[in-house]
Amino acid sequence: MKQFLMTLMMFVILTAAAQPVWAAKNAGSIQVKGSDTMVNLVQGWAEKYTEKEPEAFIAVTGGGSGTGLAALINGTTDIAVSSREIKAQEKEMASKKGIEAREIQVARDGLAVVVHPSNPVSHLTMDQLADIFSGKVTNWTAVGGQDEPITILSREVNSGTHVYFKEHVLRKGDSKSTAEFSPDALLLSSSQAIADEVKSNKGAIGYYGMGYISPDQKALLVAKDASSQPEPPTEEHVIKGDYPISRPLYFYVSGEGSPELKKFLEYILSPEGQSVVSEMDFVPIKK
Repeated sequence: MKQFLMTLMMFVILTAAAQPVWAAKNAGSIQVKGSDTMVNLVQGWAEKYTEKEPEAFIAVTGGGSGTGLAALINGTTDIAVSSREIKAQEKEMASKKGIEAREIQVARDGLAVVVHPSNPVSHLTMDQLADIFSGKVTNWTAVGGQDEPITILSREVNSGTHVYFKEHVLRKGDSKSTAEFSPDALLLSSSQAIADEVKSNKGAIGYYGMGYISPDQKALLVAKDASSQPEPPTEEHVIKGDYPISRPLYFYVSGEGSPELKKFLEYILSPEGQSVVSEMDFVPIKK
Protein backbone atom coordinates (compact mmCIF):
# COMPACT_ATOMS: atom_id res chain seq x y z
CA MET A 1 0.00 0.00 0.00
CA LYS A 2 2.84 2.38 0.90
CA GLN A 3 4.53 1.69 -2.44
CA PHE A 4 1.23 2.34 -4.26
CA LEU A 5 0.76 5.72 -2.50
CA MET A 6 4.34 6.75 -3.32
CA THR A 7 3.79 5.82 -6.99
CA LEU A 8 0.50 7.75 -7.06
CA MET A 9 2.13 10.84 -5.52
CA MET A 10 4.94 10.72 -8.09
CA PHE A 11 2.37 10.49 -10.92
CA VAL A 12 0.51 13.55 -9.60
CA ILE A 13 3.74 15.55 -9.28
CA LEU A 14 4.89 14.67 -12.80
CA THR A 15 1.45 15.42 -14.26
CA ALA A 16 1.32 18.82 -12.55
CA ALA A 17 4.85 19.62 -13.69
CA ALA A 18 3.87 18.89 -17.27
CA GLN A 19 1.10 21.49 -17.21
CA PRO A 20 1.81 25.10 -18.24
CA VAL A 21 2.18 27.40 -15.23
CA TRP A 22 -0.83 29.52 -16.18
CA ALA A 23 -3.02 26.42 -16.66
CA ALA A 24 -2.29 25.29 -13.12
CA LYS A 25 -3.37 28.68 -11.80
CA ASN A 26 -6.46 29.17 -13.93
CA ALA A 27 -7.85 26.55 -16.30
CA GLY A 28 -9.74 29.18 -18.30
CA SER A 29 -6.84 31.60 -18.69
CA ILE A 30 -5.24 32.72 -21.94
CA GLN A 31 -1.51 33.37 -22.21
CA VAL A 32 -0.42 35.87 -24.90
CA LYS A 33 3.23 36.56 -25.73
CA GLY A 34 5.27 38.22 -28.46
CA SER A 35 5.58 41.43 -30.46
CA ASP A 36 6.46 44.55 -28.46
CA THR A 37 4.89 46.61 -31.25
CA MET A 38 1.55 45.01 -30.49
CA VAL A 39 1.73 44.66 -26.72
CA ASN A 40 -0.29 47.83 -26.00
CA LEU A 41 -2.90 46.85 -28.57
CA VAL A 42 -3.29 43.36 -27.11
CA GLN A 43 -3.52 44.79 -23.59
CA GLY A 44 -6.25 47.11 -24.86
CA TRP A 45 -8.16 44.13 -26.27
CA ALA A 46 -7.66 42.18 -23.04
CA GLU A 47 -8.95 45.02 -20.85
CA LYS A 48 -12.06 45.61 -22.98
CA TYR A 49 -12.76 41.89 -23.26
CA THR A 50 -12.50 41.21 -19.53
CA GLU A 51 -14.97 44.05 -18.89
CA LYS A 52 -17.44 42.01 -20.93
CA GLU A 53 -16.26 38.66 -19.59
CA PRO A 54 -15.23 39.17 -15.92
CA GLU A 55 -14.37 35.47 -15.51
CA ALA A 56 -11.74 35.61 -18.26
CA PHE A 57 -8.05 35.91 -17.35
CA ILE A 58 -5.67 37.09 -20.07
CA ALA A 59 -1.94 37.49 -19.36
CA VAL A 60 -0.09 39.63 -21.92
CA THR A 61 3.71 39.91 -22.19
CA GLY A 62 6.07 41.22 -24.89
CA GLY A 63 9.59 40.14 -25.70
CA GLY A 64 9.47 40.28 -29.49
CA SER A 65 7.81 38.31 -32.29
CA GLY A 66 10.49 35.61 -32.25
CA THR A 67 10.04 35.13 -28.51
CA GLY A 68 6.28 34.72 -28.92
CA LEU A 69 6.63 32.18 -31.73
CA ALA A 70 9.24 30.23 -29.75
CA ALA A 71 6.81 30.13 -26.82
CA LEU A 72 4.04 28.77 -29.09
CA ILE A 73 6.40 26.10 -30.40
CA ASN A 74 7.42 25.18 -26.84
CA GLY A 75 3.81 25.07 -25.64
CA THR A 76 4.20 27.93 -23.15
CA THR A 77 1.70 30.36 -24.69
CA ASP A 78 -1.77 30.13 -26.23
CA ILE A 79 -1.24 33.03 -28.64
CA ALA A 80 1.99 34.14 -30.30
CA VAL A 81 1.72 37.80 -31.29
CA SER A 82 3.85 38.63 -34.33
CA SER A 83 4.53 41.65 -36.51
CA ARG A 84 5.99 39.36 -39.20
CA GLU A 85 4.99 36.12 -40.89
CA ILE A 86 6.13 32.91 -39.27
CA LYS A 87 9.31 31.53 -40.86
CA ALA A 88 9.40 28.18 -42.64
CA GLN A 89 11.84 26.78 -40.08
CA GLU A 90 9.58 27.89 -37.20
CA LYS A 91 6.62 26.14 -38.86
CA GLU A 92 8.72 23.02 -39.25
CA MET A 93 9.80 23.09 -35.60
CA ALA A 94 6.18 23.53 -34.52
CA SER A 95 5.05 20.64 -36.74
CA LYS A 96 7.68 18.33 -35.24
CA LYS A 97 6.15 19.03 -31.83
CA GLY A 98 2.64 18.35 -33.06
CA ILE A 99 1.65 22.02 -33.20
CA GLU A 100 -0.28 23.40 -36.15
CA ALA A 101 0.63 27.09 -36.18
CA ARG A 102 -2.56 28.73 -37.48
CA GLU A 103 -2.20 32.31 -38.75
CA ILE A 104 -4.82 35.00 -38.08
CA GLN A 105 -4.39 38.57 -39.34
CA VAL A 106 -5.78 40.85 -36.63
CA ALA A 107 -4.74 44.39 -37.68
CA ARG A 108 -2.39 46.44 -39.85
CA ASP A 109 0.38 48.82 -38.87
CA GLY A 110 2.41 51.57 -40.44
CA LEU A 111 6.02 51.87 -39.31
CA ALA A 112 6.85 55.45 -38.44
CA VAL A 113 10.39 56.73 -39.03
CA VAL A 114 11.12 59.28 -36.32
CA VAL A 115 13.69 61.97 -35.55
CA HIS A 116 14.16 64.60 -32.86
CA PRO A 117 11.54 67.39 -33.11
CA SER A 118 14.29 69.98 -33.76
CA ASN A 119 15.56 68.11 -36.87
CA PRO A 120 14.71 70.23 -39.97
CA VAL A 121 14.38 67.16 -42.21
CA SER A 122 10.67 66.50 -42.79
CA HIS A 123 10.62 63.74 -45.41
CA LEU A 124 12.80 61.03 -46.93
CA THR A 125 12.53 58.52 -49.76
CA MET A 126 12.82 54.77 -49.30
CA ASP A 127 16.25 54.88 -50.98
CA GLN A 128 17.44 57.56 -48.56
CA LEU A 129 16.22 55.50 -45.61
CA ALA A 130 18.08 52.45 -46.94
CA ASP A 131 21.27 54.50 -47.30
CA ILE A 132 20.95 55.91 -43.78
CA PHE A 133 20.15 52.67 -41.95
CA SER A 134 22.79 50.67 -43.84
CA GLY A 135 25.44 53.26 -42.94
CA LYS A 136 26.12 54.63 -46.44
CA VAL A 137 24.95 58.08 -45.31
CA THR A 138 26.35 59.15 -41.94
CA ASN A 139 25.64 62.90 -41.70
CA TRP A 140 22.32 64.74 -41.87
CA THR A 141 23.72 67.24 -44.42
CA ALA A 142 23.49 64.52 -47.10
CA VAL A 143 19.68 64.57 -46.87
CA GLY A 144 19.09 68.29 -46.31
CA GLY A 145 19.70 68.46 -42.59
CA GLN A 146 22.19 70.20 -40.32
CA ASP A 147 25.84 69.21 -39.95
CA GLU A 148 25.18 66.49 -37.38
CA PRO A 149 26.29 62.83 -37.28
CA ILE A 150 23.40 60.42 -37.72
CA THR A 151 22.72 58.06 -34.81
CA ILE A 152 20.95 54.97 -36.13
CA LEU A 153 18.47 53.28 -33.81
CA SER A 154 16.99 49.87 -34.53
CA ARG A 155 15.06 47.19 -32.72
CA GLU A 156 17.11 44.13 -31.81
CA VAL A 157 17.29 41.15 -34.20
CA ASN A 158 14.62 39.11 -32.38
CA SER A 159 12.05 41.78 -33.18
CA GLY A 160 9.58 41.31 -36.03
CA THR A 161 9.80 45.06 -36.59
CA HIS A 162 13.57 44.74 -37.14
CA VAL A 163 13.04 41.92 -39.63
CA TYR A 164 10.30 43.76 -41.52
CA PHE A 165 12.32 47.00 -41.76
CA LYS A 166 15.40 45.14 -43.00
CA GLU A 167 13.49 43.16 -45.62
CA HIS A 168 11.28 45.97 -46.91
CA VAL A 169 13.44 49.08 -46.48
CA LEU A 170 17.10 48.00 -46.55
CA ARG A 171 16.58 45.09 -48.96
CA LYS A 172 13.65 46.71 -50.80
CA GLY A 173 11.75 43.44 -50.97
CA ASP A 174 14.52 41.68 -52.88
CA SER A 175 14.93 38.18 -51.43
CA LYS A 176 18.43 37.95 -52.94
CA SER A 177 19.68 41.13 -51.26
CA THR A 178 22.14 40.80 -48.38
CA ALA A 179 21.86 44.41 -47.16
CA GLU A 180 22.20 44.76 -43.39
CA PHE A 181 21.89 47.46 -40.79
CA SER A 182 25.01 49.51 -40.18
CA PRO A 183 27.30 47.87 -37.60
CA ASP A 184 27.16 51.22 -35.79
CA ALA A 185 23.38 50.97 -35.30
CA LEU A 186 22.25 50.91 -31.68
CA LEU A 187 20.01 47.87 -31.16
CA LEU A 188 17.37 48.66 -28.56
CA SER A 189 15.07 46.25 -26.76
CA SER A 190 11.72 47.97 -27.31
CA SER A 191 9.83 50.60 -29.28
CA GLN A 192 9.63 52.69 -26.12
CA ALA A 193 13.42 52.60 -25.79
CA ILE A 194 13.72 54.00 -29.33
CA ALA A 195 11.16 56.71 -28.51
CA ASP A 196 13.09 57.71 -25.39
CA GLU A 197 16.43 57.85 -27.21
CA VAL A 198 15.04 59.95 -30.08
CA LYS A 199 13.53 62.36 -27.55
CA SER A 200 16.97 63.06 -26.06
CA ASN A 201 19.27 62.71 -29.09
CA LYS A 202 19.16 65.43 -31.77
CA GLY A 203 21.03 63.31 -34.30
CA ALA A 204 18.99 60.14 -33.87
CA ILE A 205 16.72 58.38 -36.32
CA GLY A 206 14.68 55.29 -35.49
CA TYR A 207 11.49 53.46 -36.34
CA TYR A 208 8.54 51.93 -34.52
CA GLY A 209 4.85 51.14 -34.95
CA MET A 210 2.85 54.30 -35.56
CA GLY A 211 0.86 53.68 -32.38
CA TYR A 212 3.92 54.92 -30.47
CA ILE A 213 4.08 58.35 -32.16
CA SER A 214 4.09 61.23 -29.67
CA PRO A 215 4.97 64.95 -29.65
CA ASP A 216 8.39 63.98 -28.24
CA GLN A 217 9.41 62.66 -31.68
CA LYS A 218 8.79 63.89 -35.23
CA ALA A 219 7.40 61.31 -37.64
CA LEU A 220 8.86 61.80 -41.12
CA LEU A 221 6.84 61.69 -44.32
CA VAL A 222 8.09 58.86 -46.54
CA ALA A 223 8.03 58.66 -50.35
CA LYS A 224 8.27 55.46 -52.39
CA ASP A 225 10.83 57.15 -54.65
CA ALA A 226 12.09 60.59 -55.67
CA SER A 227 9.13 61.14 -58.02
CA SER A 228 6.43 60.15 -55.50
CA GLN A 229 4.52 62.28 -53.02
CA PRO A 230 5.81 61.86 -49.43
CA GLU A 231 3.05 60.56 -47.16
CA PRO A 232 2.61 60.50 -43.36
CA PRO A 233 2.18 57.30 -41.31
CA THR A 234 -1.57 57.57 -40.69
CA GLU A 235 -4.47 55.12 -40.81
CA GLU A 236 -5.86 56.81 -43.93
CA HIS A 237 -2.63 56.44 -45.88
CA VAL A 238 -1.99 52.88 -44.72
CA ILE A 239 -5.48 51.84 -45.85
CA LYS A 240 -5.04 53.62 -49.20
CA GLY A 241 -1.68 51.90 -49.65
CA ASP A 242 0.30 55.04 -50.39
CA TYR A 243 2.36 55.00 -47.18
CA PRO A 244 5.18 52.65 -48.23
CA ILE A 245 6.13 51.13 -44.86
CA SER A 246 3.05 49.24 -43.70
CA ARG A 247 2.46 45.62 -42.75
CA PRO A 248 -0.09 43.10 -41.45
CA LEU A 249 -0.07 42.09 -37.79
CA TYR A 250 -0.71 38.48 -36.76
CA PHE A 251 -1.80 36.09 -34.08
CA TYR A 252 -0.54 32.52 -34.28
CA VAL A 253 -2.38 29.81 -32.35
CA SER A 254 -2.11 26.04 -32.15
CA GLY A 255 -4.95 24.50 -34.13
CA GLU A 256 -8.47 25.53 -33.19
CA GLY A 257 -7.66 26.34 -29.57
CA SER A 258 -9.80 26.15 -26.45
CA PRO A 259 -13.39 27.48 -26.24
CA GLU A 260 -12.09 30.45 -24.21
CA LEU A 261 -9.49 31.21 -26.88
CA LYS A 262 -12.05 30.97 -29.70
CA LYS A 263 -14.32 33.42 -27.90
CA PHE A 264 -11.48 35.91 -27.43
CA LEU A 265 -10.51 35.66 -31.10
CA GLU A 266 -14.12 36.20 -32.17
CA TYR A 267 -14.18 39.38 -30.08
CA ILE A 268 -10.94 40.70 -31.62
CA LEU A 269 -12.26 40.23 -35.16
CA SER A 270 -15.68 41.69 -34.33
CA PRO A 271 -16.55 45.36 -35.07
CA GLU A 272 -16.14 46.10 -31.35
CA GLY A 273 -12.69 44.50 -31.24
CA GLN A 274 -11.59 46.24 -34.41
CA SER A 275 -12.69 49.60 -32.98
CA VAL A 276 -10.01 49.09 -30.31
CA VAL A 277 -7.47 48.85 -33.14
CA SER A 278 -8.36 52.38 -34.29
CA GLU A 279 -8.37 53.68 -30.71
CA MET A 280 -4.81 52.39 -30.27
CA ASP A 281 -3.65 54.11 -33.50
CA PHE A 282 -3.31 50.94 -35.53
CA VAL A 283 -5.28 50.13 -38.68
CA PRO A 284 -8.28 47.78 -38.50
CA ILE A 285 -8.71 44.99 -41.02
CA LYS A 286 -12.47 45.30 -40.63
CA LYS A 287 -14.56 48.42 -40.33
